[in-house]
Amino acid sequence: MRRVLITGATGFVGGQLLTLLKHDQGWDITATARLPDQIASDGISTVVVPDLNGATDWFVALSGVETVVHCAAQAQLGVHAGDALAVCRRTNTYATCRLASQAIGAGVRRFVYISTAKVHGESGRFHEADVFSPQDPYGISKLEAEQGLWELTQGSDMEVVIIRPPLVYGPGVKGNFATLVHWVRQGYPLPFGAVDNQRSFVALENLVDFIALCADRTRSPCAANQVFLISDGVDVSTPELLRKVAQAYGVPFRLWPVPEVWLRLAARLLGKSAAADRLLGSLVVDSSKACDFLGWRPVVTMEDQLRKMALHDQGV
Repeated sequence: MRRVLITGATGFVGGQLLTLLKHDQGWDITATARLPDQIASDGISTVVVPDLNGATDWFVALSGVETVVHCAAQAQLGVHAGDALAVCRRTNTYATCRLASQAIGAGVRRFVYISTAKVHGESGRFHEADVFSPQDPYGISKLEAEQGLWELTQGSDMEVVIIRPPLVYGPGVKGNFATLVHWVRQGYPLPFGAVDNQRSFVALENLVDFIALCADRTRSPCAANQVFLISDGVDVSTPELLRKVAQAYGVPFRLWPVPEVWLRLAARLLGKSAAADRLLGSLVVDSSKACDFLGWRPVVTMEDQLRKMALHDQGV
C-alpha cells in the first residue's frame, strides 16, 4: 500500500482525485479538510487543517506518507482586488512551501504540485520551457510557489512534479466556464460568431487521471523533477466551444458575427477587458511532453466531459 496525502480533497480537482484513488486498492489515502466531517468516506484518514499559511503544521497529515498531491489553492473568486495578491500568496505560496519543507523532513518521496498554465501568461502558445509572465495574483503566487519548491528540494531526496493545467472543466465547475454554460443554456444569442481563436482546456477526468499517474512513482519514474503542461490535446475556438456546450446540453444555439474590435471596445468601456481577452484571445499549451515522457493519453474527449456535465446539472 502506498500512502498518499491529498490536500484540498474537498475541492473541484482534489475531490475528483480522491474519488479516483479510492477505487484503486493500492492506495492508503490521507486527506485534509478545513472542517471536521467534510470528508465522510470509509477508509480515508482525514486530518483537519483549518487554515493554510506559512505557519501551518502538517506534521500529523504527513505521517507515513510516500507521496503528497497538493491540490489546495486560493483562487481569486470572492477576494477583494486590493487584497488578492496577499491572500493568494498566503495560501498558494507560503503554505505550499511550508508543506514541502515539512514533507522533506517527514521523508516524503514525491511531491506533486498542481500549478497553472497562467504562470506563462494569459495568451500565446506555451511549452514548459517558455518564459514566465503571470498577469494576475493567482498566477504570480503559483509561480512563486514553483520557485520555492525548486529551492527547497535542492539537495534533498524528495522528487517534485509540477503540473500546469489551463482552464479545467467538468461536473461542478465554477467561474468563467460556468458562466459560459449559463449563457448557452439560457438561449442568449451570443456575439462571438466572428471570433477566430484557439484555446486549450483540460477535462477534469483527464487532469485527475494524469495526476494519479504522476503520484505513482512506480508507473511514472520519468516524472521525477519534471514540469508538465497538460490539456485535452485538441484545441478549440470560442465559437466551437459554445457549439459543443449547446450540443451536450441539447439546447438551441445562436451566434452573431460581431467584429472582434467592437467586442473589445465594448469590454473596455465596461471595464471587462481581461474577461474579453479570455473569450477572444488564444491560449494554447503543448502537452506533448506528458505523452512522450509518460505515455499518457487523455481518457475522455471534450464531448464526453461536457455530456457528463450536462447530466450532472440535470441531476442525473
